[in-house]
Amino acid sequence: MSLQIAVAMIERQGHWLLQLRDDIEGIVHPGTWGLFGGHLDPGETPEQALRREVEEEINWVAGAVSLWFSHQEPHRVLHVFHVQLTAPIETLELREGQDMVLADLDELRSGAIWSPKRRESRPLAPSLQLALDHLEQQGLPDLSASHHP
Repeated sequence: MSLQIAVAMIERQGHWLLQLRDDIEGIVHPGTWGLFGGHLDPGETPEQALRREVEEEINWVAGAVSLWFSHQEPHRVLHVFHVQLTAPIETLELREGQDMVLADLDELRSGAIWSPKRRESRPLAPSLQLALDHLEQQGLPDLSASHHP
């Protein structure tokens, strides 16, 4: 069975909330900018996993979420959701990762994002690059068609 992962493109006014992954040997893509989310626990749907992970990682309860796309690879399935950030970034509590920022499309396209806490630029994780590529090709889903928990 494939590993299943749910992540969120959390948006606020054309900016995307990103997580700078920890510099820990053994984790997937350490030290790169990625999306908030994680693995599905047994019995969880992708949306349930996404909601749990976002609450665990930044202490925020997402409102409407919309499955944007799923990407199948030989040993994993990545479910990418689109979510509107309805809380000020200052109220979020980073509980996992080294930093978080709101980055605009030009910053994402540059392939490296500045980390205020680390005081250096770091590259994008492959999953974030995949989401950016999808955004450039397909656009975003309509959140008005999504649902609440």
